[in-house]
Amino acid sequence: MVVGSVPTTIAGDSGVASRTTQSNSGPSTTTLPQKAGAHAMNSPEQIIYPARTVRTLDPARPSAEAVMVRGSRIRAVGSLDELKAYGPSRIDDRYAEAVIFPGMVEAHAHAGSGGMWENTYVGFYTRKDPDGRIWPGCTSIDEVLDRLRDADARLGDGELLIAWGLDPIFFPGERLDKRHLDSVSTTRPIFVSHQSGHLATVNSAMLAHEGIDRDCPVEGVVRGPDGEPNGELREPPAIALISSASSLLGGPFDPAALRGFAADARNHGVTTSADLGNPYIMTNALDEHRSIIDDDDFPVRLSLFHLGGGMGAGGDPDTASRTLADLAETGSEKMHLGGVKLFLDGSIQGFTARLQAPGYLSEDGNGIWLSSPEEFYRAFRAYHSAGSVIHVHCNGDEATELFLDTVERVLAEVPRWDHRHTVTHSQLTTPAQYRRMKALGMCANIFSNHIWYWGDQHRDVILGPDRAERMNAAATALRIGVPISLHCDTPVTPLDALATASYAAERATPSGRVLGVHERISVPEALDAVTLGAAYMLKLDHLVGSLESGKFADFAILDRDPYDCEPAELRDITVHGSVVAGRHFRAAG
Repeated sequence: MVVGSVPTTIAGDSGVASRTTQSNSGPSTTTLPQKAGAHAMNSPEQIIYPARTVRTLDPARPSAEAVMVRGSRIRAVGSLDELKAYGPSRIDDRYAEAVIFPGMVEAHAHAGSGGMWENTYVGFYTRKDPDGRIWPGCTSIDEVLDRLRDADARLGDGELLIAWGLDPIFFPGERLDKRHLDSVSTTRPIFVSHQSGHLATVNSAMLAHEGIDRDCPVEGVVRGPDGEPNGELREPPAIALISSASSLLGGPFDPAALRGFAADARNHGVTTSADLGNPYIMTNALDEHRSIIDDDDFPVRLSLFHLGGGMGAGGDPDTASRTLADLAETGSEKMHLGGVKLFLDGSIQGFTARLQAPGYLSEDGNGIWLSSPEEFYRAFRAYHSAGSVIHVHCNGDEATELFLDTVERVLAEVPRWDHRHTVTHSQLTTPAQYRRMKALGMCANIFSNHIWYWGDQHRDVILGPDRAERMNAAATALRIGVPISLHCDTPVTPLDALATASYAAERATPSGRVLGVHERISVPEALDAVTLGAAYMLKLDHLVGSLESGKFADFAILDRDPYDCEPAELRDITVHGSVVAGRHFRAAG
């Protein structure tokens, strides 16, 4: 390592091949130290990284032999001979046998998910935590209860048992409620968050601990035939009654959780992510975020979106929007501020999303509004007027319709171009709604992971074949001309952009069915969506999302070329690590 230069080894690496070369314009030179705090582009050192293949996602120059980096930015991409012509440089061969790909961009995640692994995972699917540990899935209610009993045995007196990842939709028949959890413990309060984050189940001890009884007036407290709460809580207003445990993503700021999220991103080649609905932006914890994210050793850029409305969050939008506009000016190259997350409805698989006719296949109700139309209009108008990019949680098409009506009304009152307001999830958005979105200048962040994780349930239990095959209609959006990205919404599904792209291109379910063959998109379209597409809707596409001169030197290091893969093969690509601002980070394991 040269003092003052970008490190030349991945953390924990050794024996990196590196050499200095004489360029066409002069002899080899020694790298000069860079003053602390100096802008990275002032560094005179130029480093060339050859690769087996460089994929740029820049249509003007889609592939190359190598990337030249100067400080934190890309100097140029091209052949080795071309790059040597840029002046004195050093060749670093560490990626010579790998594929350099643009660092992937996740436009909908929750950074607090890095702390979820401190609690007990009881989800249906096997998951890997940020440290590389494999957690087998619980494929029956009995397996869920066995894992909870194991956790209970390890806890001390007075500790709560908190678990996450449950989804009753995978266990047809008897639905888990307080009676099941009482078989684990009748004295220790137990809280189990569902995988969507929109529901939870608690035991009798927790209900008593929080004083929830048959007289509780809050919508979403589910009752049994006897009129007593049965332990299931639907949507945040009801879940928030469990003040001792419900805020798995919104409790006191946890620096370890933020670092855990960053490790997960590094493991999957994600170099930029939104933290969609961060509850700390208006608090003193923002300074803690800044000190962690701006550290050179933090391996991801974060765009922190303020939780501005829905579920009783956000405070007074007129005041908050002005505060947020001021804070947006205090961002940095790695921490971006000014975006807003608003909520309208709930979860499709939880039967709390708002659907237009014909509604759900087997339910009489139609979900829960998390914002009234009046509350939503006031919040949206305030943040739009202040210049924020607004992403709105809309799972159901009725929620999307209300969002579009509001955008149309507010744009007539407060005209604004290039706003890039986004329907996030956009799961049941119809072709007619996509045509309106195109006319209104909106984007769609599509939850393609649902096709794999819940596709069979959507088809057979929740919506029926016709509507299920139209879900997450990425091909329709692209045909109409709506900018899209694809997302994971971690911790709901794993933070793995290549897997997310594969689900949109393949549209296969665990049973082997193809759910909506005409909504498949190509591998190149899916890869574009998890890079430039996501960067565009975060208004960061001038900085990240492709490998172009002047953009940040943010790469994913892969063992094979995604463009040579079939859709399902994208999930098998090994991510060796990432590069962020010219610094190197090795994936765990």
